[in-house]
Amino acid sequence: MTVINTISELRECLAQHRKEGHSIGLVPTMGALHEGHASLVRRSVKENDVTVVSIFLNPTQFNDPKDLERYPRTLDADCRILEQCGADIAFAPTVKEIYPEPDTRQFSYPPTDTVMEGAMRPGHFNGVCQIVSKLFSYVEPDRGYFGEKDYQQIAVIRRMADDLGFRLQIVPCPVVRQSDGLALSSRNALLSPEERKTAANIYRILNESRSLGLSVQQTHDWVVKEINAIPGLEVQYFSIVDGDSLADVTSWDETASIVGCITVFCGTTPIRLIDHIRYK
Repeated sequence: MTVINTISELRECLAQHRKEGHSIGLVPTMGALHEGHASLVRRSVKENDVTVVSIFLNPTQFNDPKDLERYPRTLDADCRILEQCGADIAFAPTVKEIYPEPDTRQFSYPPTDTVMEGAMRPGHFNGVCQIVSKLFSYVEPDRGYFGEKDYQQIAVIRRMADDLGFRLQIVPCPVVRQSDGLALSSRNALLSPEERKTAANIYRILNESRSLGLSVQQTHDWVVKEINAIPGLEVQYFSIVDGDSLADVTSWDETASIVGCITVFCGTTPIRLIDHIRYK
């Protein structure tokens, strides 16, 4: 595997692959890789001739400086994981390389980027669109791989790619969970062993809510009440939405795809965890 730190070297390397007719897959990450990331990389390796994995902790998508400061940084370990997965290129640029000057572009795709995470983290999705659009431009991939744990993010990236005319396939990949149901996340490394056990209740309760036979509003209220009743957990929001538009739904018969998206604070620090469940 080749580790590349500059945009010019990345483009030069990929131009040769493109000249040889190789298909290119891109897996954007912020590092602190785990099995969830590894599953994306392995899928890209299987479906493309060349797999590029970006490792870049993007500052423009953090609206809380303390959150950015706490985010794990494990580049050496990340590269070992990527080699084991068969990645061809690790693109690990500096902030100065990506942002030699401030990126003033503004992206707006309501309601996709204004609800849930968009409402709670102003500017977050604008930062996501800034960095992902840059990566799409540098790599020009045939396919981009994104984990469904960040369900809303995939919807926003689809809108951005269509808006800017990127010609690639956005490939959503299933959430990878530990045996107790906790969705794998780089932020899990910030949890104490006890907090990690507590966090597993989030998915347990979401999963139980699918079989209650309650209305949409009753389901929402039950999930929030059950999670908040567990010491160390506090729901920031729980939204039951159309799986495509992300607009709120009021009835199970309202649309063909319904997803429950949740964000929960866990622990004394606290650590912000996101997850989702498909209702239909």
